Amino acid sequence: MSIKLGKNTYGKNAVNLSKIIRHPEYHEFRQISVNVVLEGDFETAHTRGDNTKILPTDTQKNTVYALAKEHFVSSIESFGLYLANYFVSNNRPVSQARIELTEHSWKRMHFEGKYHPHAYCSGGTEKHTAVIVQNENGIEVTSGIADLLILKTTDSAFENYIKDQYTTLKETNDRILSTQCEVSWTYNSSKVLFVELFNGIRTTLLQTFANHQSLSVQHTLFAMGEAVLEKYGAVNDITLKMPNKHHILFNLEQFGVDNKNEVFIATDEPYGYITGTVVRE
Repeated sequence: MSIKLGKNTYGKNAVNLSKIIRHPEYHEFRQISVNVVLEGDFETAHTRGDNTKILPTDTQKNTVYALAKEHFVSSIESFGLYLANYFVSNNRPVSQARIELTEHSWKRMHFEGKYHPHAYCSGGTEKHTAVIVQNENGIEVTSGIADLLILKTTDSAFENYIKDQYTTLKETNDRILSTQCEVSWTYNSSKVLFVELFNGIRTTLLQTFANHQSLSVQHTLFAMGEAVLEKYGAVNDITLKMPNKHHILFNLEQFGVDNKNEVFIATDEPYGYITGTVVRE
């Protein structure tokens, strides 16, 4: 029996980077986390302990910080593209570079109709994500949003589902719909206007969620993905993960009080987990 090494990668995770981009009238604060994942001709490092083809992960970390000064000046996608190309072009054993980026949301403080030039507050849990993959087949760019907590108080129903001996859930044509959404989409080119597209796609997702007459989470998931594909030709496909953040109507009848969809129990666990990818035919 022969034994050989299968697919393998290595890299540096959680390279946490903050940067101030100093404009004449204000400071732009950016905070990101970068993962570097390299594939290539690294077999002898595993089988012989030969490190001559290995770029230390500490060097990878330093590279991210060093290149950020001149090349992290706009979108995280553009910075990821530069990093991926740098690692592939400058390290012969590397056949593929995968750069994963997560940007934390910070917003300038706003007082009396004006933005403060250098004071910020957190934009919440929402994060902008991007994954860049460069290899001999080309470059693929995926952008997305993580931890997007959204909710609407009506225009959501759930009826006519399978019922068996274990079903206790009551049908409803008026409920709270809430989810901590994760969305990712793949572009058909690495040369697009990333900032404008991201902002437009995010707005389309939110508008569709808000205005859709939802018959289920699945129904709204598809509507959100469909709206993005119909509006943005630069997007090949879009994947949504929509865990259902349940708000269950509390039984006030036991106290002789009528609960007209006003008082709910907010529960974190267990929760429904709905995913789907919407693609072009």
